[in-house]
Amino acid sequence: MIDTAPVQPTAVLVAVVTQKQTEEQATEYLNELEFLAETAGIRTLKKFRQKLERPHPRTFVGKGKLEEIQAFVQAEKPTMVIFDDELSSSQMRNLEKELKCKILDRTMLIIEIFLLRAKTVQARTQVELAQMQYMLPRLTRMWTHLSRQQGGVGVRGGPGESELETDRRIVRDKIALLREKLNRIEKQGETQRKSRETMVRVALVGYTNVGKSTLMNLLTKADVFAENKLFATVDATVRKVVIDQIPFLLTDTVGFIRKLPTHLVESFKSTLSEIVEADILLHVVDISHPSFEEQIEVVNKTLAEIGAGDKTVILVLNKIDAYQNPELEDGAPFEEHGGKPTLEQLKATYLNRMPRAVFISAAQKINIDELRQMMMQEIAKKYFSIYPNFLNRDLMPEYLKGEIVG
Repeated sequence: MIDTAPVQPTAVLVAVVTQKQTEEQATEYLNELEFLAETAGIRTLKKFRQKLERPHPRTFVGKGKLEEIQAFVQAEKPTMVIFDDELSSSQMRNLEKELKCKILDRTMLIIEIFLLRAKTVQARTQVELAQMQYMLPRLTRMWTHLSRQQGGVGVRGGPGESELETDRRIVRDKIALLREKLNRIEKQGETQRKSRETMVRVALVGYTNVGKSTLMNLLTKADVFAENKLFATVDATVRKVVIDQIPFLLTDTVGFIRKLPTHLVESFKSTLSEIVEADILLHVVDISHPSFEEQIEVVNKTLAEIGAGDKTVILVLNKIDAYQNPELEDGAPFEEHGGKPTLEQLKATYLNRMPRAVFISAAQKINIDELRQMMMQEIAKKYFSIYPNFLNRDLMPEYLKGEIVG
């Protein structure tokens, strides 16, 4: 019997470690790239890294490391080699020539994952636009299939137009069409958002794969896709929620990541506007991740870049059930809990000194009541400023009565 099962693609991963990075950071960054590859269905065969002051302008890595990678590629025949930074068109061309293998960079890998994950017309259009914008400066003879795909009268230019020039024109035309399509979709979205202006809006934000969709399901009892993979959610999902008489809109948004491609940020501006226009942000953090503090910084930097750095933020420190640490800040061990702290011990750490911080486990439903109360107190402040006399105060829980304005 002939085995017709598809063969899983394989990859070699390559990273340049700069002087500013620690050994732990360099390992973490490559592990994240491996997780990205796994999310795209690619199995990693080997990881290479090299310490350089800056990437080599011609081949990204130095001559000796390139020869080492070349030897492995020739022996093991991986499907592709993936680099943990964005490559220039000349670097990509030189690497393909040297390694005789398909070359991807981090940006293209993330775009590929977004294409796999995008479900709505808007998200797919946004990702296709980012893909075309990424391709345009990198067009070489490898893209001449575009002209053959288009075909028909009027595709070829005048006398003397090269295949590369034709391909560039085709990609520019495609970009123009996608922008026009996205503008139409965004106008419809603006109409929908205007109809929601009288509602308090809350958005879930955070690094990718920190548990936002799991928390969304818990707070809304909705069936939002959640999976232990990067970018499980690409589309913004909006649900109406009512807690303690107070209605509000809760939005689950695309996760941020280190080196999030500029083209994706630009193309997803309409989706990211759900964050910009929100009244309150729930910044979800996976505190079981060894680099969660750096992830917090990445998210805060991205929020500032899109104009949402001044929002009311509740820091939701998630996955406390998976948190492992041999000792507390003051040196008091909690080995009796199998290396895991109790909720009281976590609150004794410096993390609890962050403004509006709450420790939870969305998966295990731990301490969700405290999160709801903290969240509803902030929502109530905004809601009562819009509708000061709308609710029956006698029916309200005690923790909200202090939030009534007037």
